Amino acid sequence: MGQPDQGTVRDLACYRIEIARNDLRTACMLLAEKEYRAANNRAYYAIFHGISAIHALDGKAYKRHKDTLSNFNKDYIRTEIFPKTFGRKIIEAEEIRHASDYDDFYIATKAEAEEQIATARELLELIEAYCLDRMGK
Repeated sequence: MGQPDQGTVRDLACYRIEIARNDLRTACMLLAEKEYRAANNRAYYAIFHGISAIHALDGKAYKRHKDTLSNFNKDYIRTEIFPKTFGRKIIEAEEIRHASDYDDFYIATKAEAEEQIATARELLELIEAYCLDRMGK
């Protein structure tokens, strides 16, 4: 039997940021090992968990990735809390992750994986700064 959920929304946001950092580190290791499909997956999940940290601070949770991403786009990209350029980059990261995971003949490239990691790194830096500011740290 699992432990009951404990902690505050701040704890949850910090936990999700840590998961995002771990995913980004893993993406970089996979890139170094020329595992581009897997690197795309981990880069996407770094983005996803970072976005989920912000939703935690808002007291929101979504069951589907699509909802998580679209609500972030609506609440944070369209309102320009985060640069609009990330709207398309996030959608692209999700599409590439999906292709990398599920398309039998998809060939992931080094350049593509590097781009996904760069997007994840840049967005995660902004998300961390935003969350720290909201938490008063």
